[in-house]
Amino acid sequence: MTFVQAGGHTLEYERIPGDPVIVFLHEGLGSVAMWKDFPRRLAERTGCGALIYSRYGYGKSDPLTAPFGPYFMHSEALEALPDLLKKLKIERPILFGHSDGASIALIYAGTHHSSDAYAPRGVIALAPHVFIEEVAITSIRATQRNYDSGKLREKLARYHNHADSTFRAWSEIWLRPGFRDWSIEEFLPKIECPILAIQGWDDEYGTMEHLDRIARLSPDVELLKLENCRHSAHFDQPEAVMEASAKFIAKLE
Repeated sequence: MTFVQAGGHTLEYERIPGDPVIVFLHEGLGSVAMWKDFPRRLAERTGCGALIYSRYGYGKSDPLTAPFGPYFMHSEALEALPDLLKKLKIERPILFGHSDGASIALIYAGTHHSSDAYAPRGVIALAPHVFIEEVAITSIRATQRNYDSGKLREKLARYHNHADSTFRAWSEIWLRPGFRDWSIEEFLPKIECPILAIQGWDDEYGTMEHLDRIARLSPDVELLKLENCRHSAHFDQPEAVMEASAKFIAKLE
């Protein structure tokens, strides 16, 4: 495991050599280890390099010292991620984000234009959050009960050095009443690179309205809506996600 100082914190990361680099942005409870072997398999299939990192507060990165604010995903996209890419000298990345990570990727893409050396070549967004739906709140309440029962706590403790602070920061901000107005729609029309947006019909955290809004508001969008698939499409339908992602990346080249 390797560490880097970025965004004012020490972050764990793994690097797979190659160019261009696919930057993997994990979900709200994810980390480097929780991607398992998916990044390596996609890198091998596409001939790309890869960067997998744990955001501040996750995995083996620095622990949180304060709760998340309502714009924590914005801060990651506008401050931490740009600093990380510059520190590691990763220009023209391909962003591959899941859930919260997909939202971060879209915000980043909406603020980095084609003339910027660090502008993304493309974005692959799995189960992105564009706005807040009641189904997400209901599922997070259920996840919180699961964590409090001890089952989820035991699992997350295998992947995060500070599982309690990680989980509480994520769940509490999502359940805060003022978070209901959160949205990233303003960034979508400003995205200049191609987008591949993927979601399962059985996603417990959101409906297809998220993908449909991306398609309506962004200029260059390809959608993949998967049957028999929940929130983690790269685990529920790995071959479908792998194939679509490889074809999308090939077109970028």
